[in-house]
Amino acid sequence: MYGVVTRNEEELSWSEFDRGFYEVKDVTGRAAEPVADAVNMVSCFGDNAAEESPELLPIDDEGNEATRDRPYFDWSYVCPTHDRYREGLLELIGDAAAESEDLRLDDVGFPRDEYCHCDRCERRFAESEYDEWAEWRDSVITSFVADARERVPGDLYLTLYPDPYPGHLSRRAGIDVAALEAYVDEFVVPVYDMAYTTTYWLEILAQGFVDRLSTPFSLELYAVDVEIDNLLKAAEVASEYGESVLFGYDASNARATLRRLDADERDGKSFGPDSYSSH
Repeated sequence: MYGVVTRNEEELSWSEFDRGFYEVKDVTGRAAEPVADAVNMVSCFGDNAAEESPELLPIDDEGNEATRDRPYFDWSYVCPTHDRYREGLLELIGDAAAESEDLRLDDVGFPRDEYCHCDRCERRFAESEYDEWAEWRDSVITSFVADARERVPGDLYLTLYPDPYPGHLSRRAGIDVAALEAYVDEFVVPVYDMAYTTTYWLEILAQGFVDRLSTPFSLELYAVDVEIDNLLKAAEVASEYGESVLFGYDASNARATLRRLDADERDGKSFGPDSYSSH
C-alpha cells in the first residue's frame, strides 16, 4: 500500500495513492482547514511561530532556547507543558477529527535530550510523583497523546523519530513507546534521505522497528528531487517492512515512481530485501 504526505489538497485524490496525509498545521506554524477525505496531520510541538512568543520556547539548563538558529535544530519548538498552547492543540485536533475521523500527530515530544528546564517544567517535576526527570518527561508526552486519543474517534497515527534502539526515543524526546502503544493505532517512521543511493541503512532501521513495535507502522520516504530509480528502490525495500510506504512532499515524483513500479511488475520484475542486501 502506498500513500502521500502533502500540503496540496488536490493531490489526495490521485489514483496512484491508497491513502493520503494532509498537513493542517506544519512546523512553520501555517494552518489550513482540515479535509474530509484524508488523514489530517498536526505538527504538535514543532512550530517556528513560537519564536514570536518567547514564553512558549523550551530552554535547556543553561537557558538556551530550542529555536532553529541553534545547531541541530531544523525548526523551533514549543514546551510541551505550556497549558494554553497545549489546549489550543487539542482543540485543533478535535476540529480536524470532526472533519475526518483519523488523525496523525507529528512532532510530538521534547526537542532534544537536554530540554526543558523552564521554571514551569522544573516546578512540575518537583511536584510530581516521579523521582527521575526522564520518567516525568515521558509522562508529560504520554498524557498529551492520551488526551488527543480521546478526541480522535478513528485511527490515531503518531510520527516516531527514526531511532529504534531501546531507550533512545525516551531519552531524546520523552517518547515512551510501550506506553504510547496503548493509544496509537499506527506509527509512522520518516526515513528521509536526499538521494537513496544506498538502501542497506533503510533496511536496518526498518528491521529495528519490526523488533521494537507490536503496533503496525508505516515508513515515510522523502520524494523531493529524488531520482525515480533510487526512490523506487527505496520504496521496494520499505514495502517489505511497513504497513504502507508514504511519499513526502512531492506527489508528482511519487506518482511517477509508482507508475514505474506498476510497469516493472507487469514486466515480471521482482524486488525485495534480498535484492538490495549488497547495496
